[in-house]
Amino acid sequence: MRKTKIIALFISIFLISISGCIFSPDAPSENTSPQNTQISTEVVAQNLDVPWAIAFLPDSRMIFTERSGKVKILENGIVSEVQGVVQLGESGLQGIAIDPEFETNNYIYLYYTYSEDTTLYNKVSRFTLRENSLSDEFVLLEKIPGNVYHDGGRIKFGHDGFLYITTGDAGTQQNAQDTSSLAGKILRIAKNGTIPSDNPFGNAVYSYGHRNPQGLDWDSKGTLVATEHGPSKYDEVNLIERGKNYGWPTKLCKTGEMQENFTEALVCFDSWTMAPSGSAFYTGNKLPFNGAFIYGGLRGEQIRIAYFENGKTLRDEKLLDGFGRIREIVQGPDGYLYFATNNTDGRGTPTEQDDKIYRIVAKG
Repeated sequence: MRKTKIIALFISIFLISISGCIFSPDAPSENTSPQNTQISTEVVAQNLDVPWAIAFLPDSRMIFTERSGKVKILENGIVSEVQGVVQLGESGLQGIAIDPEFETNNYIYLYYTYSEDTTLYNKVSRFTLRENSLSDEFVLLEKIPGNVYHDGGRIKFGHDGFLYITTGDAGTQQNAQDTSSLAGKILRIAKNGTIPSDNPFGNAVYSYGHRNPQGLDWDSKGTLVATEHGPSKYDEVNLIERGKNYGWPTKLCKTGEMQENFTEALVCFDSWTMAPSGSAFYTGNKLPFNGAFIYGGLRGEQIRIAYFENGKTLRDEKLLDGFGRIREIVQGPDGYLYFATNNTDGRGTPTEQDDKIYRIVAKG
């Protein structure tokens, strides 16, 4: 009997240690806490119209999207206005990616919402950028379910050369668990639109069970991490693996609970709302946090910094706040970080000359 009780106690302790491995950040205080004393910020662009995604061309020029349908290069202003973009609520022109071979083909890729027979969809298209103008649209993937809410929208090239795409559940929760649907997923396609032979379900789906993922990036070892909006609370940061199920809508991330049949979150905001969006692993030497995962929050109105090791979260804490809603954050070719605000998207409190893009630099 004593031996049985000892074994039962051991099993209970083991289960508690497993179920409690999700990292849950403390709720922010009402007072704005001091900023990180090692860094400062500079405004690089202002008076923008809901900037959504930022990328850099091989010559180091910044190119970015505005949700209303405009693509801009920082030094030139408007490059092109993409035709057919529908901007309702959270939908519109969103993600942008630069072809790894841009210097020879001049290709850029965009994710945007469009309407067909009064139904909203999202698509991923390739364009040619010549003399500050976009042309020759080639559709790679279309009829991704769209809605006024939950459209995902982030696109980036992975270390494997494939294009990864985040999609929301488009307001129909069960889309996320249906592996034949393109909604509520992280998708993976070749840059000509074909499906990689090792995709797990024979279509563009790479992982599923997502509600509204809006940020993704890879660390130096090729590990993919994504941010995801939960329902009010329960926002997540997830380690993304091929074919895995991330639970929505069946399971919410909660600290202290087992994620049976689902992949556990690295970070779970189960006590307050972060609404995480753009994210980047920092791999430079200009700022004092090489290897950190940096991500912005919309409702949370802050930038956070996290460190992971062997699939676990070592720490996750606030890096900066006081700028309002943070939509995007990327590392620039100069080794600094850039982030964009979305205070003019109808949910924020715009200040003078919002929205803006900032650069994070080291002090001294």
